Amino acid sequence: MGGGRGTRLYPLTAARCKPAVPLAGKYRLIDIPISNCLNSGFNTICVLTQFNTASLHSHIQRTYKFDSFGKGYVDILAAEQNMESESWYQGTADAVRHNLQHFNLQPNDYVLILSGDQLFRMDFKKMLDQHIAENADVTIAAKAMPKKEVSALGVMRVNENSEIVEFVEKPKDPAVIQSLVVRGKLREALSDKSDAEYCLASMGIYIFSGKFLCEALDNDMKDFGKEVIPGLLGKKKLVAHVFDDYWEDIGTVRAFWETNLSLTDDVPPFDFFDDVAPIYTHDRLLPPAKLNGCTIKHVVMGDGAIISNSKLNRCVIGVRSVVDSGCDLKNVVYMGADYYENINDVAECRKTGKPIIGIGENCVIRDAIIDKGTRIGKNCRLSPKGVKDGFETPEIYVKDGVLITKKDAIIPPGTVIGEIDD
Repeated sequence: MGGGRGTRLYPLTAARCKPAVPLAGKYRLIDIPISNCLNSGFNTICVLTQFNTASLHSHIQRTYKFDSFGKGYVDILAAEQNMESESWYQGTADAVRHNLQHFNLQPNDYVLILSGDQLFRMDFKKMLDQHIAENADVTIAAKAMPKKEVSALGVMRVNENSEIVEFVEKPKDPAVIQSLVVRGKLREALSDKSDAEYCLASMGIYIFSGKFLCEALDNDMKDFGKEVIPGLLGKKKLVAHVFDDYWEDIGTVRAFWETNLSLTDDVPPFDFFDDVAPIYTHDRLLPPAKLNGCTIKHVVMGDGAIISNSKLNRCVIGVRSVVDSGCDLKNVVYMGADYYENINDVAECRKTGKPIIGIGENCVIRDAIIDKGTRIGKNCRLSPKGVKDGFETPEIYVKDGVLITKKDAIIPPGTVIGEIDD
């Protein structure tokens, strides 16, 4: 599912949809669910898209190409009008319903439905095996989440056979949340052996039997989590597949920023170095990163970056990033650029006074996301500290305590925003 507006990730989603947002220096969010499918042996994949799709479509088309003998594909199904409906997708269930005509489902088929904006590594084959073994109509991936964090999620209660007996969407009543706390053998099986209380939250990942999916969508319900799943409870066999590993729903600017920076830890919560179940992305054939006279601490760096005589501490540096001499970056996610400027472009910039793509000399940047194609002039000092959330200029936005430069922003030399703690 790649059709959401991603309003909580604005301005990162101003010019692209949420699954197309760059991640970890070289990937896109959409690479995560597609890679998980491929690593699980599932290679007939459809991506349902709707808003700001050009960047996502381009990435998928350049990245996921299969040989003609494997019969696999990653297909794009953009929102479209048809004889039955002229409206856009109204929710996750509505999006799937609009495309049933393209799936040619058979009764013995199985359909895996995924979100395009989560960071996790999961073997869906195990989930499918459980679905088949328990003769389930729907299997829902469930993650044990701390009790205090489940008010924004769909929460379920299961019996000893993993069957879902209660489902509450975004519970707010403390008594209701307490009644959904995991207990008994299921709690004992979790990796956390402390006394912390957990609830089982839906990950928004579903397996439907082919025939039953068509039946479940033979109505006007718009969303799986809010309507379809609760409507099936007690009528069909709903089973929970408990996933007890790292999972992050990247729904806000701060979650996106913190998730990226966590990858710089000595032992990051998500391992992009796993060669058994790798995360795939577009092969750009770029040269290796080049660093000259730099001080580097806890940095993830993409191909083709050029960093000169600068200090970087806890940063994620994207492909084709350029950081000029004398810069000091801390807690910065820099997405890089889509292209290098040639000699003539640089000469023209110097002639007009326009900053070149990258971060100019002697800039100090703290707690920020620098979007692709940003041009930052020399001697800028940028930080969200002391700046009210919601602050916005045509080039810069502050949200969730993070300063964000908008895609292709031009920041004049000497710009000062916020306070810098040296």
